[in-house]
Amino acid sequence: MEATFAIIYAISMGIVVLFQGCLAAGVPWGAASMGGKYPGKYPYKMRVVAMVNMIVLSVLSIVVLIRAKLMLPQFYEISRFAIWLVIGFAAISVVLNTITKSKIERIWIPVTLIQLITSIVVAVS
Repeated sequence: MEATFAIIYAISMGIVVLFQGCLAAGVPWGAASMGGKYPGKYPYKMRVVAMVNMIVLSVLSIVVLIRAKLMLPQFYEISRFAIWLVIGFAAISVVLNTITKSKIERIWIPVTLIQLITSIVVAVS
């Protein structure tokens, strides 16, 4: 069962990683990120931040997939702790996307809720 939830998590995070990639590439979707502080195209510095975000978010997905025993079994023990960091990140994301002043950024609320729920299921399975 946790494998299914881990895959759902990874797919939802893949969407966010692709979004960050688009921001890094200069797609003018800045209003849907960072509280809408950078509407339109991200400035160069924020494009670098988006690239770093892609790496961090990908690592979070890897942790969930490891915890569900879908990859890198040698890191399973580390995932016992790391999964709770993933859950904390997801919980903070839900809160930040809920309280943002950017109405369009609230489109991420369902995605972050899915990530929170699926990561909790993987953690306790």
